[in-house]
Amino acid sequence: MDLFEDTPPPQGNQPEYTVSELSGAVKRVIEGEFGLVRVRGEVGRVSRPASGHLYFDLKDDRSVIAAISWKGQVAKMQVRPEEGMEVVATGRMTTFPGQSKYQLIVEDVAPAGAGALMAMLEKRRAALAAEGLFDADRKMAIPFLPGVIGVVTSPSGAVIRDILHRLRDRFPRHVLIWPVAVQGQACAPEVAAAIRGFNAIEPGGAVPRPDLIIVARGGGSLEDLWGFNEEIVVRAAAASGIPLISAVGHETDTTLIDFAADRRAPTPTAAAEMAVPVRLELLAAVDGLGARAVRAAVAGVGLRGQRLRDLGRALPRPEVLTQGAAQRLDLWGGRLGAALGMAAAKKRQVYEARAGLVRPELLLGLVAHRRRDLGERARGLDIALERPMERVQARVQVLGERLQPALTRVIAGAERTTREGRGKLVPLAERLEAAPAARFERLAQRLEALDRTRVTLGYAETLRRGYAVVRGDGAVVTTKAGAEKAAALEIEFADGRLALGGKGRARKAEGGPEQGSLF
Repeated sequence: MDLFEDTPPPQGNQPEYTVSELSGAVKRVIEGEFGLVRVRGEVGRVSRPASGHLYFDLKDDRSVIAAISWKGQVAKMQVRPEEGMEVVATGRMTTFPGQSKYQLIVEDVAPAGAGALMAMLEKRRAALAAEGLFDADRKMAIPFLPGVIGVVTSPSGAVIRDILHRLRDRFPRHVLIWPVAVQGQACAPEVAAAIRGFNAIEPGGAVPRPDLIIVARGGGSLEDLWGFNEEIVVRAAAASGIPLISAVGHETDTTLIDFAADRRAPTPTAAAEMAVPVRLELLAAVDGLGARAVRAAVAGVGLRGQRLRDLGRALPRPEVLTQGAAQRLDLWGGRLGAALGMAAAKKRQVYEARAGLVRPELLLGLVAHRRRDLGERARGLDIALERPMERVQARVQVLGERLQPALTRVIAGAERTTREGRGKLVPLAERLEAAPAARFERLAQRLEALDRTRVTLGYAETLRRGYAVVRGDGAVVTTKAGAEKAAALEIEFADGRLALGGKGRARKAEGGPEQGSLF
């Protein structure tokens, strides 16, 4: 025997496994033992690769479990896990043989009580408030009467019906609806995209730009409303250039979009009431203001008239104002005659005194000089009078020459107008003469058609089609029992009437032959 030959170790009763077999056995044991489990812990080390899967850790003060959620499971999650968040994860235990570790395939994640969600919400609110997104000076005023209202909500819920109904009752407006998911994973990105989309509409385009945006959703749990607490929605609401009303949940529900919006409404119906006033109330207010204006105008005119009358009573009477002047006039009028006589006497004395000093030859020379002066002035006056007359005659001649063409044009225009009027009058006269005849012809045709209808619908035409009218004791009989009770019967055909005696015995009527019983 070779002392250096390797000999195999002795074989025992333990079976041999390959690594894959042992890993598969461990996998089956773990998956079969635990199945669907719920694990409570704190989220740590969250990883979101481009594949869309979600990797994170669940830990407590002593242990750590690796967790993974596939892309389809992440899309269905109401709340995404974040580092430091305490959650309850629901999933199935399995192993990953490639790294010899066990892990939890998480199907759903829920916060570990409302306290954890509220703590995370408060942390996010404080961070956004520190950026100034909730400042009051950033908020815009809501328009008094918007022409177009954009509504971001689900198109199939009761919320949009309540808003439209309330707007129709108060003041109908043009409404643009941007349909979005109001809960779930798609809620936050769709709501943010809707707000940005309304703001991106250009004024005056094919689609009218809203004057007001309403983001609305009905009530629900904190998890249902979580999409409106997402940072992307809050930032879109804060950046909106159009005034925005937040109407998410009921009065007791509060989301972060309420802080970023320009106005918060407790309910969607209340948001519609905030958006528009009541049309009937506005009409009543306008009527009231008009009545007040009329009353104010009447009262103002009345007060000013009273003031004028009061001031008029303070003025003196006209006769009082003229009495002094009239008295002075009478006084001066009485003095006028004597004053004129005295003045004439003084002038006469002066004249006589000067006349005695004037010699006759000087007086004659003065008179001659005065006559020459008057003659020259008369000739100058004649020349001055002749010149205006010449200008007047020339002006009259020019106007006379212009008058004849003007008269010719006026006469020609009048004749042309007369001819045009006669041309329009002739067809009107022809239409007037033909109108009665055409009217009577249409009425006659209509009357003839009505008469044909009357004859067609009359019972005589029905008799000609083979029908008959049965009368018993003077009344129309429509039943067998009525015919049996009648004492005498009469049957009317298209070509005459047949009288029958009682109990079905026929008797001769209108000269016809006697007929047997019909019954």
